[in-house]
Amino acid sequence: MGRELRDDPVTRKRNPVAETLRWAWGQLTSMRTALLLLFLLAVAAIPGSIIPQRNTEPIEVMDFKSRNPGWDRILEPLSFYDIYTSPMFSAVYLLLFASLIGCIVPRVGKYWRAVRKPPPRVPSRIERLPVAVSGQLPGRSAGAERSLTSPAPPPQGLAQGAAERAERWLKSKRYRTRITDDGVSAERGYLREFGNLTFHLSLLFVLVGLAWSNLWGFSGSAIVVEGRGFSNVITQYDDFNAGGLLDTDQLERFNVTVDEFHAEFETGEVQRGAARVFDANVTLTDADGTRSLLMTVNEPLITAGGTQVNLQAHGYAPSFTVTDGNGDVAFSGPVVFLPQDGNFSSVGVIKVPDARPQRLAFEAWFLPTAKLDETGPHSIFPDARNPEVYLNAWQGEPAVETGMPENVYVLNTDDLEQVLGDGGEVLSARMLPGAHLPLPDELGSISFDGYSRWVRLQVSETPGNLLTLIAISVGVIGLTLSLYIRPRRLFVRIADDGEVTVGGLDRTDTATGLEDEVAGLLAAVTGDKGHNGDAAPPAEAEETPA
Repeated sequence: MGRELRDDPVTRKRNPVAETLRWAWGQLTSMRTALLLLFLLAVAAIPGSIIPQRNTEPIEVMDFKSRNPGWDRILEPLSFYDIYTSPMFSAVYLLLFASLIGCIVPRVGKYWRAVRKPPPRVPSRIERLPVAVSGQLPGRSAGAERSLTSPAPPPQGLAQGAAERAERWLKSKRYRTRITDDGVSAERGYLREFGNLTFHLSLLFVLVGLAWSNLWGFSGSAIVVEGRGFSNVITQYDDFNAGGLLDTDQLERFNVTVDEFHAEFETGEVQRGAARVFDANVTLTDADGTRSLLMTVNEPLITAGGTQVNLQAHGYAPSFTVTDGNGDVAFSGPVVFLPQDGNFSSVGVIKVPDARPQRLAFEAWFLPTAKLDETGPHSIFPDARNPEVYLNAWQGEPAVETGMPENVYVLNTDDLEQVLGDGGEVLSARMLPGAHLPLPDELGSISFDGYSRWVRLQVSETPGNLLTLIAISVGVIGLTLSLYIRPRRLFVRIADDGEVTVGGLDRTDTATGLEDEVAGLLAAVTGDKGHNGDAAPPAEAEETPA
């Protein structure tokens, strides 16, 4: 009695927490939820294609923030500059991952059981199938049999031969068959569900590959001037983004030296100034040794450890020599200038904190093909055909070094004042390569020594890329199978009076040709080729019934 009370569903106590969790898991693993999460993931990725991202466009992010301070106050707290690592994107990503697992795993087990299970038995009302036709075995008279009060069954050899003919025909059409006392059952199209599951499993592995790259991969960039090199250590990067599980002390050891950079531009009237050649001769030193290579935009450099180095951007780096008021060389070398337009009008800052007795700084414009007109100085072509530098000077008391990093492309003028010319106006100079400019008040001098080119190298390691590529390729194959394979079932029933009934049904609404296949099977069983042009496969010698 006690057992009956405990098993009674009315008296059994339900755990509300377990019921809630079961309901939530059912909702999460439903196909509707998976599609919704896929849609949300696509929507969440849209800002990444509209708003510049820190990991790929750090300079563009700074420009966007300065041009749109109002939007910046909204976008920065929402992590829109790092959308692919934001909490919102990660949450949708993980929910989709869990939804796919919960949706696919039960279907895999169900499919495995369906594959091992033979085709279903012949239905008792085969004539009610969507397509069903009847015929008569050869050597039997349907009318005569029906007129008998006790019709004799067809000879055993005749019925067996009909079943064997049906089986041979079905196997020639790649059906799985099952012969029972009721007749012959056949089914094909198992690969449709296999393709469907393969496609969904590939999505799961795509997510695994992306997570692998995001957790153990990295991406960074560095600007390298011609004749100089880059070593793959964290201190050499201008910006660097690493996965949460990456050990930056274990980065692959290699060095890239930019020996020479080549850039050529269209000189014709059509697309004038468009880049035509954009490559660099580099020397790579890694675990495989030292070798000279040519880097282009579409052909990245791959190191021995699989790190990828891309040629991403380029510009000009004018060279200057600054002598301070004590006559000492306080600065000498190239300075990276950032392009501001398609003709490479570039802006840069020359900081000389070690100049004495006053520290010096210069704001400058480099114009590769300079022209001075009523609109002011500007460049009219991206190649260096008439290079000029326009600059002004700043001075201030020597500052205490705090060790705090600062932007090398921006001059902080809080503790500086502009150097004035002889007439008391702000000093502004126009310099050609080789020009020398003495500063007033014995502050020193600056020389424009010439120019070099710089390139921006994007260095990245995405260990999950191969898995992602394989998963996408397999997913396309699975999707193709699920779209083009049509499951179908056919049944053959041989009655006692020699009547043969063939029926079939499609398990998809888009399938065609069922009527022809049913008629072809009937013709193969009865030997009536006039019923359908599909001839039966050649049969082995059969015993002729006595």
